[in-house]
This record gives sequence, C-alpha cells and structure tokens, in this order.
Amino acid sequence: MATARSTKTKIPQLSWTEAHPAPVVLISGPEGFLADRASQSIREALRHQQADLEVHDIDAASYTAGELFTFASPSLFAEPRLIRVDGVEKCSDAFLEDAKKYVTQPAEDTTLVLRHGGGVRGKALLDLIRGGNGVEFVCAEVKKDQDRLAFAQGEFRRLGAQISPNAVRMLVAAYSGGLGELAGACEQLVSDIGTRIDEDDVNRATEGRVETSAFKVADAATAGRGADALVLLRQAFSTGTDPIPMLAALNFKMRGIARAYGATSSGGQLAKELGMAPWQADRAVKDARAWREEDLARCIEMAAETEWLLKGGSRDPEYALEKYLLFIARRGRER
Repeated sequence: MATARSTKTKIPQLSWTEAHPAPVVLISGPEGFLADRASQSIREALRHQQADLEVHDIDAASYTAGELFTFASPSLFAEPRLIRVDGVEKCSDAFLEDAKKYVTQPAEDTTLVLRHGGGVRGKALLDLIRGGNGVEFVCAEVKKDQDRLAFAQGEFRRLGAQISPNAVRMLVAAYSGGLGELAGACEQLVSDIGTRIDEDDVNRATEGRVETSAFKVADAATAGRGADALVLLRQAFSTGTDPIPMLAALNFKMRGIARAYGATSSGGQLAKELGMAPWQADRAVKDARAWREEDLARCIEMAAETEWLLKGGSRDPEYALEKYLLFIARRGRER
C-alpha cells in the first residue's frame, strides 16, 4: 500500500535575486533595500504579462478585518491584482487571522506579497507559508565587507558594465552607508562614464568622500609607507575629516592581514576560507609576510585602545591615530 504523502512541504528559501510572481510570496529579512528590489521585480514581471494589473498596498499594522479579501475580490472587468503588504512583523491581530485564512486558499489572478522584516510577530503565518503555501525570498542583512563587494559587483553586471577589482573596492569604501546609496553610485558611474570603469574613474567620482581618503591612508600604512600615510592622514584632518572612519579603514585592512597570517592554502581555497575575493586574499597574504605574530597581537590590542582614545579617552585623538598608523607602517617593530 502506498504511503500517504505529507501535506506539509517545506519550501526552499530563495535569494531575493530570484524573486518572481506566485499566488503567495513571502519576502523576509531585515535588508529593506533588497526587499524593495524583490517586490519591484515581481511587479515588473506582472506588468510585463498583464498591463492592466491592479496594485493595492496594505499596512499590516493598521489593518482592519476584511480588507485583504476586499482587495482580492474580482473587479467588474476581472483585472489581475497585486496586493503588497508591508510591516507583517508589526501586524494587527485582524490581519494575522485573515492572512492565515487567505494563504490556504488564495484568490485567482491575484499575487499577494507579504513583507516581514524579522522578529517573532506573525510566526504562525510564516510557518503556514513555509509549510507549503507559498514561496519565500530572503533579504538577509548585508554587513560583511565581502558581501557589499559582491553586491556592487552584481550591480555592475546587471548594468552590463565591467569594473576593476580595486575600483569596486574603492567605491564600496566610499559608500559605506545603506545599499541604496551604493546602488545609486553604481548606476551614476555607468551613466556618466560607460561600461568600462577603472580606479581613476572611481577616484574622480568619489573625490572628497571621507571613506575613500581613509582607504588611501590605510593602503599606504599597510604597505609600509609611513611617511606617505602620515601626510595623507594630516591632509584629511586639515579638511575636517573625523578620525573614526580613518580608524575603521585601518582596522579593516589589519583584520584581513591577521586572518591571512600563516595561511598555507591555495589562493582560491584561502579566499573561500577568509570570505574574501581572490585578489583581496592574495594582497592580505602578501602583507602578512611582513608581520610577526607578536606584533599582530599587539596591533589588535592597539586597535581597541585607539578606538577608546578616539571616543573620548584622549584630548588629542589625532595623535592617538597617528601613533597607531605608524605602528602599522613599521609592521609593529616599534623603535
């Protein structure tokens, strides 16, 4: 006798880049910009199929009973419908009850997109969808430097453009805020320059941004060019640059060097282990050869000390940062 199949089928959690229409769509995760992209992709796909698409937006927090079913009801001319629900993580009890009923029997010619930013509110509804009553696209928070680099590289591919590895690193350093700002910078570069972009192009486009200057300082310091790094640092201070972003750039470089210290893996394998692009891993390994283990350990301690000094522990934060920079430039070999 055949065994009855389970009515609960765990759905895969797909990337936001794969977003496509379905009767019930869950867009989960805290990265709002990516969630907006996923929702926009679904709308554009539906518009391409059906120009007369009706679009309705619902705020789950202020939802009143029956609203979802009203929007899902066929209109006089039976136009297809897209219903977008924002803030499911803050939803009202009325929405939760209506949505649980709806997802088990969605309306015809209707796409329901539910946006859940995280948290436990609405878990019963999410479990119902994940049990086999919809599709899910995940928009995880983008925090790691490598993930931001990958995002920027993906943007240039989407735009049909090519950018050199160092150029994209400079761009990501210059736009260290939200992904929306970084995406806008990618689009602007392609619009202004074209589909082949190098370091000089990015340098001109980001001239004057604090983070770009910070990475120039960090590059000089980790290369052992203490005098050059000090000149660049003081130039940045003279224009009113805050020391904190400069420290962040130095620490970013030193974290990579510390992680690559003593590495024996091949270039490609090491890049995977360190979560870096291959060129970044190669550069970190090369820089790490100039360091001794005890000096790297002291550098990590100095990073924490310098941060404390910059955040109120010293009356002269600029001097504290200069001292840390010169320690790095001398590869820790203090004289």
